[in-house]
Amino acid sequence: MLWRYKSPIFCKLTTTVSILLPFFLAAVAATATTQQNQFAGAIENGKVLELDESNFDAAISTFDYIFVDFYAQWCGHCKRLAPELEKVAPVLAGLKHPIVVAKVDADKYRKLANKHDIDGYPTLKIFMHGVPTEYHGPRKADLLVRFLKKFVAQDVAILSSDSAIKEFVEAADTHFPIFIGFGLNESMISNLAVKYKKKAWFSIAKDFSDETMAFYDFDKVPALVSIHPGYNENNIFYGPFEENFFEDYIKQSLLPLALPINQETLKLLKDDERKIALTIVEDESDEKTKDLVKLLKAAASANRDLVFGFVGFKQFEEFVESFEVYKKTQLPKMVIWDGNEKYFSVVGSDSIKEDDQGSQITRFLEGYREGSVIEKHISGPSLMGFINSLFGIRTVYILIFVVGVFILILTLTKEEPLRVGTREDVDHDSSSTSQPVRRVTDKED
Repeated sequence: MLWRYKSPIFCKLTTTVSILLPFFLAAVAATATTQQNQFAGAIENGKVLELDESNFDAAISTFDYIFVDFYAQWCGHCKRLAPELEKVAPVLAGLKHPIVVAKVDADKYRKLANKHDIDGYPTLKIFMHGVPTEYHGPRKADLLVRFLKKFVAQDVAILSSDSAIKEFVEAADTHFPIFIGFGLNESMISNLAVKYKKKAWFSIAKDFSDETMAFYDFDKVPALVSIHPGYNENNIFYGPFEENFFEDYIKQSLLPLALPINQETLKLLKDDERKIALTIVEDESDEKTKDLVKLLKAAASANRDLVFGFVGFKQFEEFVESFEVYKKTQLPKMVIWDGNEKYFSVVGSDSIKEDDQGSQITRFLEGYREGSVIEKHISGPSLMGFINSLFGIRTVYILIFVVGVFILILTLTKEEPLRVGTREDVDHDSSSTSQPVRRVTDKED
């Protein structure tokens, strides 16, 4: 028999551990229970979950999808964002695949902020199965919901019946185009679905009836139906489905055939490299304009290398004046805009008269492709260029007298002004340092 000596110290230590261990385990269990109750409330009550260094990792591992706001209490942009997050939290918690909204005082918990590379406030990240992705989308409540739903959606939804197709289209938000592949293999669309996931809904219909074919107005397969619910627009693509042609069609169909131009839709143009065939009308809501838009859609179908847009002088005067269009200008008028600081007038096609507008649109496009154009610029250098693009040349002289006040207002509000001049500047992050002594910045999209 092997005899081993046990010292009194060892015996006392063993006894102490045996006594304290149950209390330690009970404390851990109590902490875990508290966290679970707190986490459960985030789903049941739709509240914004407050995280810190003690519960952050547990929250990330508990929820499949968690949207985290890394903020600072002194940050003005953070204060404006907070009520928007309170609005979206119950909506996102009620989704089929719930998204929990959480916040972290990153200025207070600097170690946690450094771990997640937080260098500005607010920084928004969505953790999907523990993997973080920084969010750069809009921050108003309704738009937040739209964009975050896209993050958690399937890359490609598989639809096995007419009812499944109907439910998919109804559930998809009207803000994004919908692509349904009939008679296509999932592998044919999966790569593009991943690439453009944040901009559109993608699906494959495995089983469907003749009634569905008639409803979506296609008569053979394979076919790809693109739907723009917000514009009541359907289009059919019959191929070829080779990758280059297929992707070109997807990219071109992310926008409707005729895009109404306003502050929001301008942002959609920033990632599209095509030039814009822009039609300027007096009033978008006029019946004559609606008839003209139908002709623009027909022209867009035959000229997919261009984006066709239209804008009303009444609806967006400050934008329209950037193209030397004023109240006495004869409208409608068409120009080709490069999306930045240049646009082109076609010689002999300055305006579109009421008679036979379809032929006039055709002549305008022919003149543009033949190079019968006059190149113009919509803005000048520096501040004057900005003023011209925003308000038009007629107001420049008035604004000169109040430019000091104008700059002061911009400084106080720290809002990014609308700039017609460049696609790249639309919806760009703006940064400011609210407290010079801090390393991080106060930032907002």
